[in-house]
Amino acid sequence: MTALAVALTLLVALLGLLVVGLLRSHAEVLRRLHEIDPRADHAGHGGHAHPTPQDLGVRPGVALPRESETPAFDLSGTTPDGEETALALLGGPRRTLLAFLSSGCATCLEFWREIAEGAVLPAGVDLVVVTKGEEQESASRVAELAPPGVPVLMSTQAWTDYQVPMAPYFLLVDGPGSAVRGEGAASSWPQLLDLLGQAVDDAPGGRRRRGTRSAADRELRIDRELAAAGIAPGDPRLYPDGTALGDRPS
Repeated sequence: MTALAVALTLLVALLGLLVVGLLRSHAEVLRRLHEIDPRADHAGHGGHAHPTPQDLGVRPGVALPRESETPAFDLSGTTPDGEETALALLGGPRRTLLAFLSSGCATCLEFWREIAEGAVLPAGVDLVVVTKGEEQESASRVAELAPPGVPVLMSTQAWTDYQVPMAPYFLLVDGPGSAVRGEGAASSWPQLLDLLGQAVDDAPGGRRRRGTRSAADRELRIDRELAAAGIAPGDPRLYPDGTALGDRPS
């Protein structure tokens, strides 16, 4: 009996040491979690920590959904040549796609290239490229990238007004409604066209609300599908007989 009592005493002592070790380990885990994110202390005690991209299932680097609708503004700033200019977007007859780009990021450079090569846009949508001002961008570099025939505005104020979270970022401003009809980030022109097409369809008077599909709508859909397949205007694959559109007899 004496040997059994000693064995039980040793077993209880070992279990006590194990429990103490587990408690210390748990305390260390909590301490390190607090170092990583101090909000962790309150998340499980009635606190309301702000959501992170991971909380919402969004990949790192992708903008979080806005908590309210984005207001629309007219634009003012300078051209890459240093000329003061203003663009009235609100109350006009058309929609304007604002492409917020940088002269430095690799993804932005792909969009600069696509735009310079004549990227397709839906009918009735104008394009304006917006960079930050000269205090944050090189005007000479922006001038090199500026596509011919496309307005390029350097305006840090525009980025602030529209609360642009990253570059590249895109907003569709509806002139007649003086409102932002769609916004978001995209990594390629075909992806942007798909998002833009959805925004145009969902806007007041869009195709889904009219219940009809015009020739311009069909042309846009075809252009989007061709762009997604890597086929640009003038591609030889569009002309099986070997003649380009401009060479065909009228």
